[in-house]
Amino acid sequence: MFNPNYDAEALYKVLAERIKASLADVKDVAIVGIYSGGAWLAERLAGEMQLKERLGFIDVSFYRDDYAEKGLHAEVRPTQIPFEVEGATIVLVDDVLYTGRTTRAAINELFDYGRPAKIMLAALVDRGGRELPIAADFVAESVSLPNDQHLVLQRADDGRFSLTVDHA
Repeated sequence: MFNPNYDAEALYKVLAERIKASLADVKDVAIVGIYSGGAWLAERLAGEMQLKERLGFIDVSFYRDDYAEKGLHAEVRPTQIPFEVEGATIVLVDDVLYTGRTTRAAINELFDYGRPAKIMLAALVDRGGRELPIAADFVAESVSLPNDQHLVLQRADDGRFSLTVDHA
């Protein structure tokens, strides 16, 4: 069960340390955050790893397999990949890993920009419930939630993260 007292800032630090330790000797690293929570995490991570020029953002709205069912999200943002994807080691960052459909859509979109050498998935929280065979390479915490609840990452004006549970 999700503990509503989870400290999103502490979880971010765990995730960041795992990523930095694993990629210390890897060349041609780039970070791509999935809008919106993953983008916030990726932005901070890229700053800490001095990879601001190797930071991208992706909006998977048009790549989701449930697009016809759900329609277009009100806050569609343009994908921004300002670096060469071909041959790069990409850390794809999302806030909450759930069904795997967002990750699949993000990978499909990344391949429109070139073929990376490797894509590694990082998620602040893995809540299980996978519908596709996708696993995170880096995760700060694994939790269990009922299907009618969703974890929502929020970012305050000062940049601090918090996690809340939203009831569907």
